[in-house]
Amino acid sequence: MKIEYYSVPPIHAFPRKCSLIPLVLCNILQRTIVRFNTMEVDRKDIFLITGGTGYFGFRLACALLKNSSKVVLFDVRPPDDMPDGMEFTKGDISDYTQVENAVRGVHCVFHVASYGMSGREQLNRKLIEKVNIQGTENVLRACVAHGVPRLVYTSTYNVVFGGQEIRNGDESLPYLPLHLHPDHYSRTKSVAEMQVLKANGSPLKNGSGVLQTCALRPAGIYGPGEQRHLPRIVSYIEKGIFRFVYGDPESLVEFVHVDNLVSAHLLAAEALTEKRQHCAAGQPYFISDGRPVNNFEFFRPLVEGLGYTFPTLRLPISLIYLFAFLTEMVHLVIGQIYNFQPLLTRTEVYKTGVTHYFTMRKAREELGYEPEKHDLEKVVKWFRDRGYGKSRGQSSQKKLLLDVLIVVVLAAFTFSFLPVVGR
Repeated sequence: MKIEYYSVPPIHAFPRKCSLIPLVLCNILQRTIVRFNTMEVDRKDIFLITGGTGYFGFRLACALLKNSSKVVLFDVRPPDDMPDGMEFTKGDISDYTQVENAVRGVHCVFHVASYGMSGREQLNRKLIEKVNIQGTENVLRACVAHGVPRLVYTSTYNVVFGGQEIRNGDESLPYLPLHLHPDHYSRTKSVAEMQVLKANGSPLKNGSGVLQTCALRPAGIYGPGEQRHLPRIVSYIEKGIFRFVYGDPESLVEFVHVDNLVSAHLLAAEALTEKRQHCAAGQPYFISDGRPVNNFEFFRPLVEGLGYTFPTLRLPISLIYLFAFLTEMVHLVIGQIYNFQPLLTRTEVYKTGVTHYFTMRKAREELGYEPEKHDLEKVVKWFRDRGYGKSRGQSSQKKLLLDVLIVVVLAAFTFSFLPVVGR
């Protein structure tokens, strides 16, 4: 099988048809979302969100509902509650018939659904490929077959990042060669993004025009109620596992608040319309808060806000990467019997400990994206309100003992796999 690698051309290679448009302000927490100046979503439009009942998908749906007549959530499980005007369609994105039925009559698809972003999910190669590649193929095929003119794909920074340092990168960076990706999620998301952008300009079968597509590459998502990463981090904090940091203290990464990511998706959908001269068509965009920060320092307010002491022990990233690699190997052997949650995967070590951040210039100039400033204050409150936080009675001796135990176990496990000198 021949694999082709596609590179995104430099920014200057594309026609500059986009002009700066008014800022879209989102405040979904108060459910008064999205203020438009001269830009407004057509109230006759029907939007479909794959993965629509997930954290980000549902927030996007709530924003769209304020300015459209109908929003359809396509997912494997229903939402906890559903406002008027929102509709749920249960379905599996890897089943073309179910996808085809969901897109009928839709004007724009936000393809958010994915699998394998973090933790033990990253090690389920079969399901990752089924959802991320086959699912994307199904969505594209259904859009063309049923005359859906717009598709916004939620991609990832990982399509260009695989552990190498990137400072102020932009969309001219080539895709990371597929064989260099340390995890299957990043590899399949890269393939899927290539498919989406390659499908731009595909003639619609009803003769109404062509499919306009674009891809947004967000940094790590955060916000109150986020259910994928933050609960896992808080669990490590509460269990006493978060006793060390690693890597260069000067390393910088990026995050994106859920409301900023919602804003970027709304702007991208608008930039695919004829009114905006389809200026985002065929384009990728990096999306973040635009404030590079050390990964561990970013989470300091969460650790301290829950009443815990921020760790001072710093370990070399090479040691943590080796530990993550060995953990993945153990999971490969016994995962079918005991599907344990790895402390870290190799990709998570890279993403948290190696500098990589990108300029928002293209998103600002072409989409009109202007990220609002956020912090972890509301995240801390969300966890506090649900009973999380350090108990008053935890002793310093117990903390010290746990610190020593974790370091000893980590070192013993790692060194047990090294060759013995002299044999």
